[in-house]
Amino acid sequence: MRLLLISCLLCVSLSLRASQIALIIDDMGNNQKDAIAFTLPSNVTFAILPNKHLSKTFSKRATAQQREVILHMPMESLAGNNQEKDVLLSSMLPLQIVQTLKTALSTVPDAVGVNNHMGSRLTQLTLPMSVTMEFLSEQGLFFVDSRTTKYSKAEVIAKENGVLSTKRNVFIDHIPSPEQIDKQFHRLLRLSKKYGYAVGIAHPYPQTLEYLQVNLQTLREHGIELVKLSDILASGSTDTYHSRTKLKVTSSAH
Repeated sequence: MRLLLISCLLCVSLSLRASQIALIIDDMGNNQKDAIAFTLPSNVTFAILPNKHLSKTFSKRATAQQREVILHMPMESLAGNNQEKDVLLSSMLPLQIVQTLKTALSTVPDAVGVNNHMGSRLTQLTLPMSVTMEFLSEQGLFFVDSRTTKYSKAEVIAKENGVLSTKRNVFIDHIPSPEQIDKQFHRLLRLSKKYGYAVGIAHPYPQTLEYLQVNLQTLREHGIELVKLSDILASGSTDTYHSRTKLKVTSSAH
């Protein structure tokens, strides 16, 4: 009887707690016009590309807003095209991987975590992912798997190395039309209400930023809270989430 009462109280507590979303804006640091993203709520995380002329500037400016910054680390894709200059490659030796990560982090000095830019090939491979996660563990950085392939091993290997980690659930503007942005945004909200939290990734497209500036203000009406990535990771929500469901995650062609 006592166990039943405790179980009921837990259920009530969970139902009263607002659902949460964490939102990442990828590909920051490439273009000055993307600075309009700084008008978004400070709980929105910026994933900044390394080795760009605005990488360090955007990193410092975001931190001044008390906004979380993560390194948007270029990784090898299956297609192998449109890759960044200092991309992590499957052909690299472990020392080369570590040095490339160190150089990238030096240009995004305020990063508290990492997510992958592209990486549909590299995130499937055990050795480079293990080297990467060992390094992140040593640096005290968390990892977000952008899930550019459903075969990614990145999140699993991160957890094996003691790296706090989660994965992207929804690409909001993979098709950057207003109709698709709205559809994917509401999908993100539904997932957060169903499972307690969800992680979305968007890009600094003008139409995306315009949409988010309006619609992030309506989250409270939906009973949803916009939180920092670290809040979700620190709460242990991701472990609870993964034990309850194996959510189908749509891949991106990167």
